[in-house]
Amino acid sequence: MIENRKFYINGQWVDPVTPRDHNVINPSTEEPCAVISLGDQGDTDAAVAAAKAALPGWMNTPVEQRIEALERVLNAYMERSEDLAQAMSQTMGAPLDLARSGQVGAGGYHLKNFIRAAKAFEWEAPLSDRNPETRILHEAVGVCALITPWNWPMNQVTLKVGAALVAGNTMVLKPSEETPLDAMIFAEIMDAADLPAGVFNLVNGDGVGVGTQLTTHKDVDMVSFTGSTRAGTLISKAAADSIKRVHLELGGKGANLVFADADEKAVKRGVLHMMQNTGQSCNAPSRMLVEASVYDKVVEEAVAMAEKVQVGPASEEGRHIGPVVNESQWNKIQGLIQKGIDEGARLVAGGPGRPDGLNKGFYVRPTIFADVTNDMTIAQEEIFGPVMAILKFDSEEEAVAIANDTDYGLTNYIQSQDPARCNRVARQLRSGMVEMNGIGRGAGAPFGGMKMSGNGREGGSWGIHDFVEIKAVSGWSE
Repeated sequence: MIENRKFYINGQWVDPVTPRDHNVINPSTEEPCAVISLGDQGDTDAAVAAAKAALPGWMNTPVEQRIEALERVLNAYMERSEDLAQAMSQTMGAPLDLARSGQVGAGGYHLKNFIRAAKAFEWEAPLSDRNPETRILHEAVGVCALITPWNWPMNQVTLKVGAALVAGNTMVLKPSEETPLDAMIFAEIMDAADLPAGVFNLVNGDGVGVGTQLTTHKDVDMVSFTGSTRAGTLISKAAADSIKRVHLELGGKGANLVFADADEKAVKRGVLHMMQNTGQSCNAPSRMLVEASVYDKVVEEAVAMAEKVQVGPASEEGRHIGPVVNESQWNKIQGLIQKGIDEGARLVAGGPGRPDGLNKGFYVRPTIFADVTNDMTIAQEEIFGPVMAILKFDSEEEAVAIANDTDYGLTNYIQSQDPARCNRVARQLRSGMVEMNGIGRGAGAPFGGMKMSGNGREGGSWGIHDFVEIKAVSGWSE
């Protein structure tokens, strides 16, 4: 079993001020796979102090050198890709193929996009041709607390660190205590990139401890958090006293609008997207809204697809899905599946309990409910597991109304071969992102939502914008 109780502070691996052992559980086996230490106030203070001391030098480092530093981070990241994949597979349950391609791949993808975006970013420019003496400067926000989740660890770490670093910020990363091993490898990557001491710091801890300490710390200028809407609300309240900038990427309850003229792969695509990462994605298309004329056919196709989804240990290669991250999540999902049954939804695939042959591990049966109405709990609450709800609509207007009838607003999906309809509906959907007909967003496109799905945007130039302050300087002369 791995034992690593150290934190990365001011360019060195240091022991915690007061060790607090925490077992990291392998969700495939329910057994401990590592022991770390959870930080306390002394550790948080030391990390923030290191970041604060490093800030003047780093924010005034020429942007070209900051870009070169990010390029070194990317190179070191790619060299450690297999180590990262193994760590994420072991601690959060991503099967090895997904861990290598999707989980690790997402991090490299984002770092490359930040490098490209930073080279094209207008860091300094005149206000306009008519006002050249007024200069608009983009400079670092300051010391940033980066609080990341367990479901897509490297995706979120790189989205925050990459943008913060190239924008001239210094930072303290607090990864999820469920998946700390990949973040500790990432700290080794940052160390190998030869950054000035204190620019990047890592302290392990839980939300109540280190998370709250960072959020309320007087020397932290910005909190960037990805996680549950409940936790995001608490962070916003805690940060309000010090008027910190708060960036939140929170939950979702994506609607996938399947019209009668959807292409033949639309249903398969929707089910597989829902089940990917065992349903543990904030942008999962968890509500499939289906036009009445094709409803029965779509339900039949969805069931057939769900029944083909295999479930198995994360340590095995293949296209199966693994367990959910921990016992608490497993119990929550089981309760919501039962709630769907109790409230009258029609269970057409999966259901309560573990899949056949898997008696240990936090495995969930790929589950589909039909005849769901939008007032049911499973249509409104983010389940964060491989559970999809199918609802019926009669008109385009009703589809939009159902899709928007949620507290969330992260990602919605449209399946139709009518371009005019797709564009018309996309404009009406209240979400930060809309994906149509299985076409993914372009490299560097912004990721983020509205309503209870959070604020701010991550990725590409939009991600950099979230980590800079805008300063207007008059009387500027070349």
